[in-house]
Amino acid sequence: MSDYVSSTSFAELPLSEELRRGIGDRGYTTPTPVQAAVFGPIFAGRDVICRSKTGTGKTAAFGIPILERIPGGTRKASALVLCNTRELALQVSQELEALARHKNISVIAVYGGAPMGVQTQALQAGAEVIVGTPGRVYDHIRRGTLKLEDARVAVLDEADEMLSAGFYEEVTRILDHLPSDRQTLLFSATVPPDIEQLATKYLRNPETILLSGDVYTVEHIKNVIYYVVDQYPKPRNLLYLLEREDPESAIVFCNTRTDTELIANVLNRNGLDAEMLNGDLPQKERERVMGKVKRGELKFMVATDIAARGIDISDLSHVINYSLPEDPSVYLHRVGRTGRIGKKGTAISLVSGAELVTLTALERNFGIQFEKRSLPTPDEAKSLWTELRMKELRDAMTAGAAFEAYLPLAQDMAVREDGKQLLAYALRYFFTHHRMEKAQARAAGEKLLQSHQVEQVHKEQKRARGGHDRERRKPRMERAAESPSDRAEKAAEPPSADRVKLYVSQGSDQGWEKDALAAALAETAAQPRDTVFAVDLKPRYAYVLVQPGSEGAYVAASGKPLRDRPLTVEIARPKKR
Repeated sequence: MSDYVSSTSFAELPLSEELRRGIGDRGYTTPTPVQAAVFGPIFAGRDVICRSKTGTGKTAAFGIPILERIPGGTRKASALVLCNTRELALQVSQELEALARHKNISVIAVYGGAPMGVQTQALQAGAEVIVGTPGRVYDHIRRGTLKLEDARVAVLDEADEMLSAGFYEEVTRILDHLPSDRQTLLFSATVPPDIEQLATKYLRNPETILLSGDVYTVEHIKNVIYYVVDQYPKPRNLLYLLEREDPESAIVFCNTRTDTELIANVLNRNGLDAEMLNGDLPQKERERVMGKVKRGELKFMVATDIAARGIDISDLSHVINYSLPEDPSVYLHRVGRTGRIGKKGTAISLVSGAELVTLTALERNFGIQFEKRSLPTPDEAKSLWTELRMKELRDAMTAGAAFEAYLPLAQDMAVREDGKQLLAYALRYFFTHHRMEKAQARAAGEKLLQSHQVEQVHKEQKRARGGHDRERRKPRMERAAESPSDRAEKAAEPPSADRVKLYVSQGSDQGWEKDALAAALAETAAQPRDTVFAVDLKPRYAYVLVQPGSEGAYVAASGKPLRDRPLTVEIARPKKR
């Protein structure tokens, strides 16, 4: 059993139908090992200390059994979750709210930087689950706006980071205000001595569950270094690195707030869409930036380590260290933002001078093997920059949008004195908004794909509870790849008005990523790129949702070569039962 895949099914856990629906709505099919390991003790009311590495699904691990245990409809605080950052508190509250959407359970997030009055009104209205940062939670306790006499469960999420950030006093004061017979859950990526000291004082005969911790390694992540070239400034090194790597989305980590502002400005001046995230930003601005990143509308978020723990950004492809941290363990927390829940990711670092000490410690103490790459020359970087943007323009042209009416304007601009400035502005506008349009289209497609997956999850859960054999109890989206003979046994799937599902004979084993496969299929079938709504990528094949009416062209592309292999495209059909 790995850290990311469990042999247990959610259908095997004693859950209410309302919570099963919430789990299905999230697209969850099989628990991660930490979720499977802690469910029993938490559900039984035991205190728990759990060590599990970054990115293994800890929020749902404590959230699911807590939401099953606490009573709904009381609007009294039954569970308190403490988080070390505002972003994590907001994220955890959103996750718990989504899981509890079919139960009569309300969730409130309270954290510093947001108006106290709004939070006070929400607390007066009442909620069963309170999620917050220690400082703001204690403020509400002290003011009498948060009453915890009915609390049954307390959770310390990312406990090691919370205590290392100096919250020990606030945490202990809060725990002292809770009923003495409460259940206490402590989740952490590491278990240092101050965690053990806290557990000794506040946990009663806890069950200790030690899964893989961040102290060892972060799997599924390729670690790459570029040595800084002293002939030009370090921000220029970063620009050349980005031209060579061309990440789909990335967090750029800096050691200081000043560097975040500098790098965000440099990236924007050079046509790379970036926003900074650090402790100086007002809370609303921080939430706006995080929202853009999660929706895929922003390519680069430049951040200090305030974003390094607990923030979950789906499908983040790269983490980039503008500077390596002095503490090697912080490197593990940073790169844990990619490679979430077993997905692959890449961590790239610029290295120079004193940072070689950190690099040596990571290699020697954590066994991390770094791939060394070389920066392009200035001329190579300029050529890469041009070719990437020319390709994006050409791809947009072939998507079907009419542009011929603008050719006379383009000719006039070419001879105007200010024509280059106008063209540069138009290009900047295009690249910024084209990314947002692609993100919106991708989100719409993923929503369609998720709705299909949710239907399958609900069917599988119902089947498993009906007593089918163990193989039938595996959710369909988690089953092994199908053979051609399996597909021959399928019957036609009921038609859908808003999408058509196709089977495609190539997957991640052939080196495909979702967007690249979608673009290649559209080109092979001579269809606009936006006719592909979403791709569900498997190792040896993929399911693709396409626009109704275009499926004939895609099926007709069967037999054409794609990556030196004949392509097979069929209308997807479920197995006979």
